[in-house]
Amino acid sequence: MSGNGRAGGISDWIGRFADEVEPGGAVLDVAAGGGRHTRFFTGRGHPVTAVDRDCSGLADLRRIAGLEIVEADLEAGSWPFAGRTFAAVIVANYLWRPLFPALAASVAPGGVVLYDTFAVGNERYGRPSNPDFLLRRGELLGALEDGFRLIAYRYGFVRHPKPAVKQQIAARRAP
Repeated sequence: MSGNGRAGGISDWIGRFADEVEPGGAVLDVAAGGGRHTRFFTGRGHPVTAVDRDCSGLADLRRIAGLEIVEADLEAGSWPFAGRTFAAVIVANYLWRPLFPALAASVAPGGVVLYDTFAVGNERYGRPSNPDFLLRRGELLGALEDGFRLIAYRYGFVRHPKPAVKQQIAARRAP
């Protein structure tokens, strides 16, 4: 196992619930960064749309069939996927609260959202420590309470890949 969780560096939470994604279903990787989840899901045969404000970390993936790379500042511009839906929306270690409605609307009926990010309490273990970047208790549950069925939810301390306080959710949109 790598230092970032499962083999390939993906989030343990997202890896745990990856089989909830419809086989061959389109995946939106939000704040894709270096593409660890993009690589994982394209490797499983999913078409993936990866979005980040800086896509340089995805440069080596540009030739992968079924991969769309979108460079967009999600915090300053409009949602680039209005009217599009995906079998899965994946978010790891990223929080911009104004996106919650757009993220939920981007999940196709029967699709899933897999979200794993830092929560209040993480300031004891390092960054992020700014409350603007830490989920409050139950915040993900509240963001996905309308039209979604909970698969799993966790709020608490994790040891891997480094000690942190996380809030994690896997939820399915009603068909």
